[in-house]
Amino acid sequence: MRILFALPGFHRYERGAEVALLSVADELAKLGESVTVIGAGEPREGVRYRYKKLGAARRERFERLPSIPGLRDETKWEDATFAANLAAKEDLSQYDVTVTCNFPFTNLALQRGRRKGPRNVFVTQNGDWPAFSNDSEYRLFNCDGLVCTNPSYLERNRDRWNCTLIPNGVDVARFTPASSAEKIACRERLKLPQQRPIVLMVSAFIRTKRVLDGIRAVAQHDGAHLVVAGDGPLRAEGDRLAAELLPNRFTRLSLQASEMPQLYRAADVFMHLSEFESFGNVYLEAWASGLPVVAHDFEVTRWIYGDTQYLCDTGDEAALEEKLRLALVAPVGKAPEGIDQFTWPEIANNYRNFFSQFAAVSEAK
Repeated sequence: MRILFALPGFHRYERGAEVALLSVADELAKLGESVTVIGAGEPREGVRYRYKKLGAARRERFERLPSIPGLRDETKWEDATFAANLAAKEDLSQYDVTVTCNFPFTNLALQRGRRKGPRNVFVTQNGDWPAFSNDSEYRLFNCDGLVCTNPSYLERNRDRWNCTLIPNGVDVARFTPASSAEKIACRERLKLPQQRPIVLMVSAFIRTKRVLDGIRAVAQHDGAHLVVAGDGPLRAEGDRLAAELLPNRFTRLSLQASEMPQLYRAADVFMHLSEFESFGNVYLEAWASGLPVVAHDFEVTRWIYGDTQYLCDTGDEAALEEKLRLALVAPVGKAPEGIDQFTWPEIANNYRNFFSQFAAVSEAK
């Protein structure tokens, strides 16, 4: 199969959608498929897929612009500039399947290729709202296949679209529990305190990720040090709040993807307070790293973890404080059981099976 993955954040950001789809692309190339990835970042060594760079304005330039239909946040402006280049410069007839998780602009740019042969697959990495809403620009949404990253999305969309349920995955060779010696070494490399329990959040500084609530929660636990790996429009507000509530107990950093496993190994507890995620790669990365996980109790986390982690209504301050207290005294480094179903080779094979129906249609044309 000839497969195209298109997203402006490819090779530019290490956020959940980019990490997930690039992992799938690399595994599919490993399986022998002809895979092309188009993004706005720089080429990388060591990848199996073919990479092409297209220009796109950086999303940070648009953080303070007002929200309007179609351009509701800074990522949509980035998407619009990328999609314009994609439509102008890429011949889509050379592919059997095109894949994105960006709406509206990249999705619409790929729709034009459907007349030339390739089928378009939309992945709900950033939510399924485009697939079921008929408001405003969402009425323009279309796809030949919809990859639902959680059971709720599948249930909501299965009667309207050609759907499949495929979660995200994790590289269990990279994300592994740390020994005591490894934890010390990782903290030393990252310049993190050795004598304090570390609570880790891997979250963008945006409202829905609730990093500021995480700062308030950790402030209730004397001695705990909060590390946040992420960036976003609320970074300055987060820094100010941490300076007030967590003096000398807060670290904000940005790391390359290659450095993330050692960050998990340096931690004692993982906390993620988003009240809803399409999936959340970080849930698996923390689990594979043997960390106790404090997270919001909703259908996705319950589907992933069952009753094995510290789930609660994280909007309830007392409940969150209690779960965090329990997690801080829980054993670290326990090898995860049941994570095999979420490995990238398994996930990529599911994508391959789903894409195969569209390759047959393309060849028939």
